[in-house]
Amino acid sequence: MTKNYNEAKSAQLASYIKPILIGAAIALILIALFLSGVNNPDPAWPKLWKIKPLIIVPLAGAMGGLFYYLVQPLHYKSGLKKTVAIIVCIIVYVIGLWLGTVLGLDGTLWD
Repeated sequence: MTKNYNEAKSAQLASYIKPILIGAAIALILIALFLSGVNNPDPAWPKLWKIKPLIIVPLAGAMGGLFYYLVQPLHYKSGLKKTVAIIVCIIVYVIGLWLGTVLGLDGTLWD
C-alpha cells in the first residue's frame, strides 16, 4: 500500500512540474532573446545587471504554468468553458510575463 501511495504522489508531482517547467522555459527563452539585443548597456548599471531579469522573468513564467495546471480541470469540459479556460490561461500568462519583465528590468532597460 505504501508503494502505491508513493507512486501516486510522484505521478502527481510530475503532473504539475511539467507545466511549471514549460512556462519557465518559454519565459527564459523570451527574456534571453530580448537581452541578447543589448549591445551597449549603460555604464551606470551594475556589472551583473542581466542576472535579475534572468531569474525573475522565468519565475513569473513558472507561476503562469502553475496557473495553467490549476485551471486544467476546466480544459476537460467541452464547448465554451474549455475555450474560456484556455483564453484566461493565455491572458494570465502574458500579463504575468509582462509584470515579471517589468520587475526584472526595473532600473536598467525599464527606466
